[in-house]
Amino acid sequence: MLLAEPPPGGPRFARVTKTEEKSSDVNIAAHLIHDAHKGFFDVAVLVTNDSDLMEPIKIVRREVGLQVGILNPHEQTPSQMLLKHASFMKQIRHGVLAASQFPHVLKDEKGVFHKPKAWS
Repeated sequence: MLLAEPPPGGPRFARVTKTEEKSSDVNIAAHLIHDAHKGFFDVAVLVTNDSDLMEPIKIVRREVGLQVGILNPHEQTPSQMLLKHASFMKQIRHGVLAASQFPHVLKDEKGVFHKPKAWS
């Protein structure tokens, strides 16, 4: 990536690992609203604590009249924005979340890879 302030006479680029998600919130929101309008569910459950999903939750509840619940996978306090608009919210206990994850080391046709330490 291009350095914001490269040193004079030094490199202009740095090699980085970029781990940001790409449009997953938008995809979840679009499918939630689409599936609600198509009548594909009676109750939707999202595993999130991301308040960016507040508006699609509000649309599904107000405009379509369906329930949308939240399962919070994070240890921090649930999003107050989501609490206000979700039909229900449940905290996923740490042990349950840990038991639901892949093993620390996985292997596929490209080689061995590891679960990020932050997921442990």
